[in-house]
Amino acid sequence: MSSIQSKIENNIAWLHLNRPEVFNSFNREMALKLQSILDDCESNPEVRAIVLTGNGKAFCAGQDLKEVTSPKLNPGFKKILEEHYNPIITRIRNIKKPVIGAVNGVAAGAGANIALACDIVVAHEKVSFIQAFSLIGLIPDSAGTFFLPRLVGFQKASALAMLGDKVSADKAEEMGMIYKVLPLESFEEEVNKLALKLANMPTLALGKIKEAFNQSLTNNLDQQLALESKLQIEAAQTEDYEEGVSAFVEKRKPTFKGK
Repeated sequence: MSSIQSKIENNIAWLHLNRPEVFNSFNREMALKLQSILDDCESNPEVRAIVLTGNGKAFCAGQDLKEVTSPKLNPGFKKILEEHYNPIITRIRNIKKPVIGAVNGVAAGAGANIALACDIVVAHEKVSFIQAFSLIGLIPDSAGTFFLPRLVGFQKASALAMLGDKVSADKAEEMGMIYKVLPLESFEEEVNKLALKLANMPTLALGKIKEAFNQSLTNNLDQQLALESKLQIEAAQTEDYEEGVSAFVEKRKPTFKGK
């Protein structure tokens, strides 16, 4: 059984974490496979949106602790961070296509932070998020200390990281941690609608929006204005921009091709 199930439909790459018997917790094989599939998604022109979700009751429970407590299996924290989680986060952020984190169940530890690194995060009302690291004597990794304070503010992030509080999906939306809570009974349908909308939008422009937001995290105002100018000029040279303007003038729905 593959630890990651993937398929491409309607220009959407669906990536399902598939170790439901351990709540989709990561081991080395699964981490490396996810990186490889994300690389394939980046290079495949057929893919114009990506959905990352989980099979079973959980989105992802973080690291498989059996791996790190077994002398024969344990790759060590240096390798886990530098070869597993950090490359996953950088791929999610650097791929020039929108990535939806469709959180279908509990997201804990690295699982929560991988979700929060996605461009748009949705969850159903039964989902919870937890920064579980401090509960076993660790610190948040997988860019948790980077994204969480920026999403919810310094005080709230500090408390969540130190206390390990469980956060409901509703609370997560309220504090700006995620984009939206979706109904449980129509979760997959609503995620599909969102992914289809993104897959039919001007893909190159979405990639440039992502690039601009990434750099805004470290740029000053002058640097960001210069970047916006550069990216806007590039966007204005795309076929999708020409189609968007023509459709607006002709009062019709645009047909974007991601070019």
